[in-house]
Amino acid sequence: MDGLFDPPDDPRAGSAGHGNAGGLTAPPSPTAPLAVRMRPQNLDEIVGQQHLLGTGSPLRKLISGSGAASVLLYGPPGTGKTTMASLIARATGGRFEALSALSAGVKEVRAVIDVARRRLIGDAKNSGQQTVLFIDEVHRFSKTQQDALLDAVENRIVLLVAATTENPSFSVVAPLLSRSLVLQLRSLTDADIREVLTRAVADPRGLDGTVEVTDAAYDHLVAVSGGDARRALTALEASADSTDRIDLADVETAIDRAAVRYDRDGDQHYDVTSAFIKSIRGSDVDAAVHYLARMIAAGEDPRFIARRLMIHASEDIGMADPTALQTAVAAAQVVNLVGMPEAKLALTQATIHLATAPKSAGVVSAIGAALADVESGKAGAVPAHLRDSHYPGAKKLGNGVAYRYPHDDPDGVVPQQYAPDDLVGRDYYVPTDHGLEREIGPRVAKLRSIVRGAVSRRRSR
Repeated sequence: MDGLFDPPDDPRAGSAGHGNAGGLTAPPSPTAPLAVRMRPQNLDEIVGQQHLLGTGSPLRKLISGSGAASVLLYGPPGTGKTTMASLIARATGGRFEALSALSAGVKEVRAVIDVARRRLIGDAKNSGQQTVLFIDEVHRFSKTQQDALLDAVENRIVLLVAATTENPSFSVVAPLLSRSLVLQLRSLTDADIREVLTRAVADPRGLDGTVEVTDAAYDHLVAVSGGDARRALTALEASADSTDRIDLADVETAIDRAAVRYDRDGDQHYDVTSAFIKSIRGSDVDAAVHYLARMIAAGEDPRFIARRLMIHASEDIGMADPTALQTAVAAAQVVNLVGMPEAKLALTQATIHLATAPKSAGVVSAIGAALADVESGKAGAVPAHLRDSHYPGAKKLGNGVAYRYPHDDPDGVVPQQYAPDDLVGRDYYVPTDHGLEREIGPRVAKLRSIVRGAVSRRRSR
């Protein structure tokens, strides 16, 4: 549950004493938001991310106080990035400093590093002390700001713990990446969110058993969370403000959203997804956008939607509109780099593009027919003139001999056998007359006739 604490106003404020970082690591106030009060205080309270917390793992060592590597925590909101930072700061016993990339500049970064350097050296009265520097939303730092961290991280003047919701390969400079351990946190599962919620209801730090929550209310809280623990706890707290028994209606009222009858793990998940794809395939753009809205409102993982769009772009459109795949891939990148809720616009744009595009199953048919031949044993030897000839003795075996280089021909195409003997003349790709394939079809036919030697060629040799 990250992003819940603001950094100190003074970037050098830090903690009042060794091992107590204040801010992220100080005990939360009883009046703090529920998501703050329920922040895990130790490894045993962490829900999810078990792929990073195995015995002997670098992250477990850091949280246990025995690691020394700087770390970049990358993942969706509400998955535990700030929690990990607070536990690392507490475990190291070092001085905690926090900066937000939204407000800190190069001056603030250098000021923290200068203080950390003096603190590490120590003086006659005090031994040196490590500084844990937490930077939230590090992807918002400019290249210059990130470069200002390099020497301090390289020489361990600070132990950097940085959090980002964006892929660090695109948003963090390479030198900083190479000096840090990059760990990707995953969206919490429905079971994880349910555990977070039930714990918050019973825990003395949370609602202390003062409210009852119905199964329908739990289901809806899980569904609207989208794998974000903070979002789920915020909705739970809002639902509990005026009642001691939370039902579905209370949750709906609290979050100002009607419940979507959509079970992401049951039939409705598959039914809505199927209807979404079939509406695009059937060119009903309005129905496609409707089912997209149902998936978004139900908290469906946007990456799942993006994957379906990419698959559909090749499966049902293909070469009838090659730009459909580009649009779908671009939407997936927006999901990855920007995230929700803004990414819903890119998903909608891609849905509209695919639904209104001309359709062709040519790609599916082509690979299906080719695989069927391969799996039935129709492979055959690669023609000798196409084989690799870049090793000693290859030409003595006939490999590469008599290969004709197409670029030597004025038209860039030459009569030449490419398929194995048993498959010469076998057509896998059959263009339709839809969209761009209306132009591709005649070109494919002409290319085949030339390549297979059925047409006399203009030659200037």
